[in-house]
Amino acid sequence: MSLIVQKFGGTSVADAERIARCAGRAVRAKESGKQVVVVVSARGHRTDELIDLAKSVCDNPPPREMSMLLATGEQESIALMAMAIHQLGHEAVSQTGGQIGLVTESVFTKAKIKSIDASRVRKELDKGRIVIVAGFQGVTETGEITTLGRGASDTTAVALASVLGAEVCEIYTDVDGVYTADPRVVPKARKIRQISYTEMLEMASLGAGVMHNRSIMFGMKYKVPIHVRSSFTDTPGTMITEEQAMMENIVVTGATVAKHLARFILLGVPHRPGMAAKVFEALTRKNIIVDDIVQSAFQPGNAQMTFTVSKDDRNATQVALDELNAEIGFEKIIVDESIAKVSVVGVGMRSHSGVAERMFRALSSAGINIEMITTSEIKISTLIAEAEADKALRVVHEAFELDKEPANGH
Repeated sequence: MSLIVQKFGGTSVADAERIARCAGRAVRAKESGKQVVVVVSARGHRTDELIDLAKSVCDNPPPREMSMLLATGEQESIALMAMAIHQLGHEAVSQTGGQIGLVTESVFTKAKIKSIDASRVRKELDKGRIVIVAGFQGVTETGEITTLGRGASDTTAVALASVLGAEVCEIYTDVDGVYTADPRVVPKARKIRQISYTEMLEMASLGAGVMHNRSIMFGMKYKVPIHVRSSFTDTPGTMITEEQAMMENIVVTGATVAKHLARFILLGVPHRPGMAAKVFEALTRKNIIVDDIVQSAFQPGNAQMTFTVSKDDRNATQVALDELNAEIGFEKIIVDESIAKVSVVGVGMRSHSGVAERMFRALSSAGINIEMITTSEIKISTLIAEAEADKALRVVHEAFELDKEPANGH
């Protein structure tokens, strides 16, 4: 019997009516002859409500207690989903991350998955039940409750799909697929029918909010087909798969914007071996993810180092650098929270020239100044003023004519 994993996001299970609709999807899949595992997020804005509640009683909530608190949002959802399926005449059982044997590192609010013992899930499936799993959470080897980071129910779903050998992992959300840009910012954005793991990973990492980047990494590593689709319609969405030969015919697949950034500029960094390692070792100890690193000679014997982090990590980064500054003695630490990153992504960049020139000319024509440029094999990113982020995204999207359907239907 084939198996599918269905994941429903917070907006999809925001109220009783929507929960019932999602339960109906799971039941229809079961009645079609499939074994069904459902992964759910916390309802609607429940996680934000819990975060606000925590901050109302404690200025700096301990990470362990935050994980303990936030995990309750998904536990509420799984119980309600199981009840809704029972109402439809089918058996279902809800299980937390710990109950399905999802073991993580001991990082609490940013934990990574170490292993999943799916034997309990399989036993329940063999009894003919639909298994409802809490996304976003797990336990350490010593039984401590952890959470995987915002949006990480996607990661739970794809990881489970890989362990269980699912034929597909369906990600149900409030949009009907992956778009060439955020349609709320770019009204002409077009739904992409099929996209490669590598392109989707770049887009997710660069600000496309429809998928969690770690979930794409699981899909790519274990070759799990991922179908991103709407929980409100039966319209086919976007398939995320291995790269196909035709994909390189399209130079740019999508454009993204990331606004929630802080840029750190370190002036007067001693220009000698080991300095960069010291800086980023200090950040690694605090589990801070760094992006867009640029270092250049600033003056004889000194260098300038620039990098970006999420605004969520701004304070922790400042603390780490202040501690390190006592040892190294930077000339100055500058923090800029008024920036954004606009990027274009496409595997076709490997075999087509002129992409950078086209992007930079479009921004220049719109009077948008570029403050920093970073590239990889399939993406080009520019740091710009945050106030111009939406305008820049629309300009770049238009420059590459991303609103037009490709000849091969990609």
